[in-house]
Amino acid sequence: MSDDRVLRVGLLGAGTVGAEVARLMVANQVDLAARAGVGLVITKIAVRDLAADRPGIDPDLLTTDAMSIVTNPDIDLVIEVMGGIEPARTLILTAMTHGKAVVTANKALLAKHGAELFHASDLADVDFYYEAAVAGAIPILRPLAESLVGDHVERVMGIINGTTNYILTKMHETGASFESALAEAQALGYAEEDPTADVDGFDAAAKAAILAGLAFHTQVTDEDVYREGIRAITADDVSVAKAMGFVIKLLAIAEANELHGSLEETISVRVHPTMIPVTHPLASVREAFNAVFVKCESAGDLMFYGRGAGGTPTASAILGDLVAVARNRNEGSLGPTETDYADLDIAPIGVSRTRYLIRMDVADVPGVLASVASTVAQNDVSILTVRQEGRGADAELVVLTHIATEAALANTVKDLRQLDVVQRVVSVIRVEGLI
Repeated sequence: MSDDRVLRVGLLGAGTVGAEVARLMVANQVDLAARAGVGLVITKIAVRDLAADRPGIDPDLLTTDAMSIVTNPDIDLVIEVMGGIEPARTLILTAMTHGKAVVTANKALLAKHGAELFHASDLADVDFYYEAAVAGAIPILRPLAESLVGDHVERVMGIINGTTNYILTKMHETGASFESALAEAQALGYAEEDPTADVDGFDAAAKAAILAGLAFHTQVTDEDVYREGIRAITADDVSVAKAMGFVIKLLAIAEANELHGSLEETISVRVHPTMIPVTHPLASVREAFNAVFVKCESAGDLMFYGRGAGGTPTASAILGDLVAVARNRNEGSLGPTETDYADLDIAPIGVSRTRYLIRMDVADVPGVLASVASTVAQNDVSILTVRQEGRGADAELVVLTHIATEAALANTVKDLRQLDVVQRVVSVIRVEGLI
């Protein structure tokens, strides 16, 4: 430290993450001060319930008046780990207008109101950091915003929800049903009692919006993200994928779309269950771990891997941001700000290009394959592989397509459902990672 100055920190929220932030700030205060160049001390913590048990936290620091923290002239920096949209949005905006830098882990807020918050931080000339909002301790946002800013990102593809990855891992490794794997995840604390945000893809969609905005310098909200969850994935789906050398993951994908003719460049952002080959780097990401795979024009392929959630990993990312903000404050400078200069349009899902694995129950009669192949071809889609297993009077037909647009593939499935020889389309899963 260059002197004995101290920056005072206000903490909004003392749940799993907030309590860990407070603990680590006390336990590592000497190292944090040496790295930041200035002391860092929590002077007030906003909570909902003063009576709740919070081991290791001085009760005198607690208050239920969060607004008093963000307006207090004696507080220099604010950490927001309350979650949700309100009152977090109002509190962060108020903190900024009062000249306070803000560190947050609030993915839902960023995915809905990121542009407003970035604009407010610019107007107030304060730092706004949020590394912990996407993948816990994994450093992915700052590399996208700083390390790779001289390159051209072509694609970001990742496993960014630990709950769904745990569920799909158990289904793949043990043959468990979705329901039993979810129950296990809930028993271990990986899934909430109401798992909607995770298993229906809302959490991953919010994170995908943040990643896409950084990667493509464009304002992206969660409403711009095409979203499908994993509730419809069955043990049979997983078994078929496994037999074919694939694993199913819930992937977030943000990519620049190929230009055709006079079309302007656009991006697609989507979250959905995806089959990837077992040889792909993301296939080995197990249980509650996260990983993000980035493809750049010059740097090539990069992968960031680690614990994507939990109190300690998320607190690690928050403290990294806190040190960066404190350094800037101590030196009278600001970190890089959000850029949305590209202002690219977000294309509808039909523009995206992918492959489909289509499972069908069909009549076990001559000409079935020819009829299916003809229907696929009529939609300008071609077949890569076919697998058929007889079941007495009927059979299961599994078709893996070549790459085509989502619109063409969706029309293919619609037409297949109309064929007399197709009793039902059992499932449709997108496929990525094949060369």
